[in-house]
Amino acid sequence: MILKEFIIPAIDIKDGKVVRLYKGEFDKVKIYNENPVDMAKYFEDAGAKHIHVVDLDGALEGLPKNIKILESIVRSVNIPIEFGGGLRSFEAVKAVLDLGVERVVIGSLAYQNPEEFYKIVESFPSKVIVGIDAKDGKVAIKGWTEKTEVSPLEFAKKYDDLDIFGFLFTDVSRDGVMIGANVEVTVELAKNLKHPVIASGGVGSLEDVIKLYEKREFGIFGVVVGKAIYEGKINLKEI
Repeated sequence: MILKEFIIPAIDIKDGKVVRLYKGEFDKVKIYNENPVDMAKYFEDAGAKHIHVVDLDGALEGLPKNIKILESIVRSVNIPIEFGGGLRSFEAVKAVLDLGVERVVIGSLAYQNPEEFYKIVESFPSKVIVGIDAKDGKVAIKGWTEKTEVSPLEFAKKYDDLDIFGFLFTDVSRDGVMIGANVEVTVELAKNLKHPVIASGGVGSLEDVIKLYEKREFGIFGVVVGKAIYEGKINLKEI
C-alpha cells in the first residue's frame, strides 16, 4: 500500500456544510466548504482511494439527516464511501447501503443494542466498521456526548469474531486539534484484534500519518484525516 492510499480524507457534514469540530464539541464548529459534493470530487481528483463521510447532525439526533447529500456524493465519485453518523437501526443502515455506500460505521448501536447490531452484521457481511470513539480511555457514544465505563479494547473484543470489515478508533480528545494521532492505543488495538483498525483523530501533519503508516504491519488499515487537509498541512495532490 502506498502512502496516499493509507490516507482516508474526511467529510464531516453539519447543516449541509463541510465542517470540523474541536475535540468533538458541537458548539466549536468551523466551516471549510459550503458543498460536500464538491469536496468529495476534489478528494477523488487528488488521488484518494476512499472517503470517510460523517453526518454530525445524524450523530446527535440518532438518525441520518443528510441523506440527500450522501446520495449526491455517492453518485458523483467512483471511489468507495464509508459513512457514519446516526446509524442506530437496521433500517437506517440498509437505507444508506442501498444508496451505494461501501461501508458503514456503527458505534452507539453496537454498544446499546447488540441484538440489532448482530442482525445488521449478519445481513451485510464485511460492510460494517465498528466505531470506537474514546474519551479519557473509555468508549463514548451518542455523538460523543455520553461516556461509558468500557475500554476500547474490551468493546472491540466483543465483536472481533463477527464478519465485520474492521474497527475505527477515534481519540475524541485529539479530534480537530492536530497534535498527532494516538499511535500507542491504535497499535495496541491492532495488535490484539483479528480485524484491521482505522485510526482517527489528531493528525496534524504528514509526519503524523507516516508514524501510523510505519505500523501498518500490525493491522492498521489507514488513517482518517480531516482538519490537517483543510488547513493545508497535508496536500494530497503532492504526496
